[in-house]
Amino acid sequence: MPARLPYAYKYLRAKKKFPHVWCPGCGIGIVMGSIIRAIDSLGWDLDDILMVSGIGCTSRMPVYVDFNTLHTTHGRALAFGTGAKMANPKLKVLAVMGDGDSMAIGGNHIIHAARRNMDITAIIVNNNNYGMTGGQFSPTTPQGAKTSTTPYGMIEPDFDICKLTAAAGANFVARGDVYHVVELDGIIKKALSGSGFRVVEALAPCPTNFGRANRQGDAVDMMKILKNDTISIAQSQKLPPEKAAGKIVRGIFENRDEIGYTERYQNLCDRVSSEVKK
Repeated sequence: MPARLPYAYKYLRAKKKFPHVWCPGCGIGIVMGSIIRAIDSLGWDLDDILMVSGIGCTSRMPVYVDFNTLHTTHGRALAFGTGAKMANPKLKVLAVMGDGDSMAIGGNHIIHAARRNMDITAIIVNNNNYGMTGGQFSPTTPQGAKTSTTPYGMIEPDFDICKLTAAAGANFVARGDVYHVVELDGIIKKALSGSGFRVVEALAPCPTNFGRANRQGDAVDMMKILKNDTISIAQSQKLPPEKAAGKIVRGIFENRDEIGYTERYQNLCDRVSSEVKK
């Protein structure tokens, strides 16, 4: 038996659901690997983890990991995750979502989860379209990009996931991509180690739909785009504006330590209980 095989069997439902459903070249499996490596480095007990998802390509991730898992309805991962966290505050809750799942039908949920500073880690795999249902445009589809529902180019401005969730009140906000995997591992580990609402946007290619519609080449070509068109925060601060223009910035944008909703709620319960007893 290969030396690394037991590692996979520890975290994956290896005998049940493989091979997986993701297309060749999809980045979601890489994000799942980053999550597993981060959890392994933290030494968490699998029974203490809950992974929640909605509907979409990314939302198939709970099928494969051997944690407590909930595969729920479209856009509602954070609603279910909030309920589970409040019912059992000791759970380490991860909500994995796609860009459409989190920013469109789930957009109100993510704003208010950030406003409450809910004790959940949200990992959003952003591939700029609804990959599972035919490549329709999503709230993160760049202006000018073609999708199955914008064949002449997207005319709406796109959401910046990191700016949106940081402005709404999330404690931790970061962006990585599936080319710079070691960096993504570290970002996810820091997110999981934090408190309050934590958001990691993971940029990933969708060669089957978005890449084909925009003539971006095969999976390798799309990985090269992530390599060449993204820069770290440190790089962005050194480059002149004309060279930084059009580049997507990676890194940690917010890393606060504000008290989270779960702790505030428990403090309220303790205060009310002591007042009643008086």
